[in-house]
Amino acid sequence: MTRYRSILSASVAAIALAAAGSAFAQSKTLYVGMNGGNFERTYTQGVFPAFEKANDVKVVVVPGTSSDILAKATAAKDKPQMHVMFLDDGVMFRAIGAGLCEKLNSSPELGQIPANSRLKDGMAAGIDMGMTGLAYNKKMFDEKGWPAPTSWMDLADPKYKGKVVFQSASASSFGLHAFLMFNRIQGGTEANVEPGFTKFRDTIGKNVLEFIPNSAKVAEMVQTGEAAIFPLTPTQVATLKEKGIPVEYAQPKEGSVVLSVAQCVIANNSEQELAQKLAAYLLSAEAQQKAMEIGNSLPSNPNAKASTPAVQARLDTVQTYLKTAVVMDWDQINAKRPEWNSRWNKMIER
Repeated sequence: MTRYRSILSASVAAIALAAAGSAFAQSKTLYVGMNGGNFERTYTQGVFPAFEKANDVKVVVVPGTSSDILAKATAAKDKPQMHVMFLDDGVMFRAIGAGLCEKLNSSPELGQIPANSRLKDGMAAGIDMGMTGLAYNKKMFDEKGWPAPTSWMDLADPKYKGKVVFQSASASSFGLHAFLMFNRIQGGTEANVEPGFTKFRDTIGKNVLEFIPNSAKVAEMVQTGEAAIFPLTPTQVATLKEKGIPVEYAQPKEGSVVLSVAQCVIANNSEQELAQKLAAYLLSAEAQQKAMEIGNSLPSNPNAKASTPAVQARLDTVQTYLKTAVVMDWDQINAKRPEWNSRWNKMIER
């Protein structure tokens, strides 16, 4: 009897192990390239779990700046390692032009996204709308009695000498936006950046304490009293304020620059049907409402509703900013971007 029970127990255990193995084998993994930090936390903690549960799938984030993610997708173009990627709009235009994205499938969710939030005939779509403007260290401004900034040219004000933190225009959308707005003020266009390159070093450049590759160091530099003023988005300002960091957003009189984060399904990925399903979910009002509540994201889906009056007030304010925000000519920018990056690194950050 004992031997029989042992055999029976072993058989039951083997069946259970086989069943578990079968279930494990059925579970799939999707890799999503996106910004790390708050953006990654927002999606891994608040947005992806519902999709994972409903589809028996694990969503894993590959963190990095838009430039990092684009480089990874390009390097693996023939055998993609990611399934979906989030990129700043300008970088997304480059990805589409390089053949890295496949057209988003028609879906009720995509149908809810306004036409101005869809890129290149539906190859990608915005999931987080916003703009680059100015932010400032409110504690420092209050202590020194400085008024809030009102213009991009405030970055060149002599009183901020050694207190301007500027994201690299060769690596960061924030830095590029600020440089191109400076260029416009100097009489240039996206097709002619000579005024910007000629005048930057002797104006804004004289005030820059440090050129940083992304905005990750901004919080630290505000807290140590090193940073007074810098390009940033209202979303990032709201996130920093929630952490107790004394920053405020200021809308430049010349206009902020439209900055949306768009998503695309990576062409020739190993899980195209599931990747398209995830992309559709991320455009839904449900997903974007969660991202708004948890991470201060600004939805592209107009059906995503704010859950509190405070969130609605912030959404209304940003919508007001968007009415005067500047849209850059990304076809012109991307055609010359490598050349600009080289000039920037040699002339400005050397």
